[in-house]
Amino acid sequence: MGILTPLRHYIDSLVHPTAQCDALTAARHRAFIAPRLLGSFVALAAFPLYLSLRGVPSMLEVLVFGWLIAPILIAYFLSRTGRYESAHLLSSLALSGLVAVVAFETGGIGSFAAIWLVVVPLEAALSASRRVVALASAFALGAAGFLLAAGWLEFVPALDAGSHGALAALGIISASLYATGLALGAESLARTSLALLNAEEDRYRLLARNMTDVITRHGRNGAVLFVSPAAEPMFGVAVTELHGHGLFDRVHVADRPAYLTALADAASQDEARSVEFRVRFEAPTGAVNFLWLEMRCRPLDRSTNDGQESEAREVVAVLRDVTERKAQEIALDAARQEADRANAAKTRFLATMSHELRTPLNVIIGFSDMLVNEDTMRIDAKRRVEYAQLINDSGHHLLSVVNGILDMSKIENGNFEITPEPFSPGQVVDICCELLALKAREGGIDLLAKIDKGLPDVVADKRAMTQIMLNLMSNALKFTPPGGKVTVGVRIEGPHLVYSVNDTGVGISAEDLPRLGEPFFQARGSYDRRHDGTGLGLSIVKGLLTLHGGDLQIHSRPGEGTRISVKLPLDCESARRAQAAAAAAVVIAAQAKPAMVTAKIFQSNQLQVKKSA
Repeated sequence: MGILTPLRHYIDSLVHPTAQCDALTAARHRAFIAPRLLGSFVALAAFPLYLSLRGVPSMLEVLVFGWLIAPILIAYFLSRTGRYESAHLLSSLALSGLVAVVAFETGGIGSFAAIWLVVVPLEAALSASRRVVALASAFALGAAGFLLAAGWLEFVPALDAGSHGALAALGIISASLYATGLALGAESLARTSLALLNAEEDRYRLLARNMTDVITRHGRNGAVLFVSPAAEPMFGVAVTELHGHGLFDRVHVADRPAYLTALADAASQDEARSVEFRVRFEAPTGAVNFLWLEMRCRPLDRSTNDGQESEAREVVAVLRDVTERKAQEIALDAARQEADRANAAKTRFLATMSHELRTPLNVIIGFSDMLVNEDTMRIDAKRRVEYAQLINDSGHHLLSVVNGILDMSKIENGNFEITPEPFSPGQVVDICCELLALKAREGGIDLLAKIDKGLPDVVADKRAMTQIMLNLMSNALKFTPPGGKVTVGVRIEGPHLVYSVNDTGVGISAEDLPRLGEPFFQARGSYDRRHDGTGLGLSIVKGLLTLHGGDLQIHSRPGEGTRISVKLPLDCESARRAQAAAAAAVVIAAQAKPAMVTAKIFQSNQLQVKKSA
């Protein structure tokens, strides 16, 4: 090893810089240079020994040993220019010329040296170039033709019998050395090619195993031909289960057309495509969720596609898990919608408050100015009482508006406190009917109460429940025309108490129903309204019901009236404690396993999408 290492380094230094960039090309240059230099130097070093044994050499022997300089010159040419094919052509030409001269001097086409012409194209085969092999074969055939022609024309000189044996021995020895050099060169190239191939495969295998993205190869109709090992943790199944149409079977049904379209376009239109779709993920626990994947696909190069036509070209794709990004997009979209709703609520608030505050303030200011100037206006006592009553009504209206805004603000901020206590649910209905009986008579509306007998006491905030029913009944009376009917009832449904308010009023359109309960929203336009109000009534009702663990249901059709049901647990205090404990458990689970919570959110979103579809 101590002797071979410097020699190997010297051979490597002779490789042209342009060939050193590629390992296989450098190996071919070394395989060309090394045997020619070593063989020529060894043969030249043995020339004095040959002279001591042979004596005075003949002109032919001097020519053969002189030819040994040609491989050294050709190796020098390759080292300086890097022209690999040209060096092989020069080597083939020099060898063909030498064989032709030796064979001509030793018997023509029947000489022992003529068989060397077969070696010429074999040596050229190491160049891995058809052009070089063809030209080398032409050189060999040309030399053979020259020997045949010389034999026919009897130009071949007579050979001394003593010299023939020595030349034959020299030819056998030199042919063996030359064949050994070719064999070693071929073996070196084969070993280098195999090592480079294995190293390349190892690099690709290392990349495929350590990449988080999944690499797939698709044949016709999207069938999977190859899947990288990263697919196993992504899909939760073995890689073999994704081959063929296994991957397609795991794509969400709604996303399959987009998935197949991207693959088909990439294969047929020779363009890269990108698509996002959902796939089924099977957790080790057996739970099944859907993940969002981004797939970027492009057709394979024609050189690596086995000569297939463009219509049937294979496609390579890279799949990446974008579930977290999708969750962020959904959160951003929800925040954007919330901001839009807040902006719309602000607009409605300004429009509603400009009407609800300005109208009673105008009344208060106008009639109070009349009272201040009663001497000038000559207002009698009856008119003065009427003005004072209008001022009082307007003040109460303003107070109710401000109280509604304050209550809504407290509920949204979580500062509204309720005081649960046991009471009879029928008392709330009786109190509200008494308070609104006069308003119902003035509007020509029948106000009826239907209370089931034997109702148990409910544990809730009596004041809050009274406010809930007053708001619902006031709305029913407000939007019911004269001659209509409003029915208030209370009954038991399992573990819940249900208050109901039915009216025969104008009803609510289907597009307005989902938005009922939003602050300052009213079913009719804010600027063209037949009834006053801030639009906070149902918002306050929903907020108070949330504090009690209750639920609100609204059923209505335009022109047919509205039915509102309020469902409460019989013990609101216990329901509140259970609800708080469940919320705390969700928070703890979210902190411990955020990924699982994200998956549940996605499952919920997908169910909502299915329902809406």
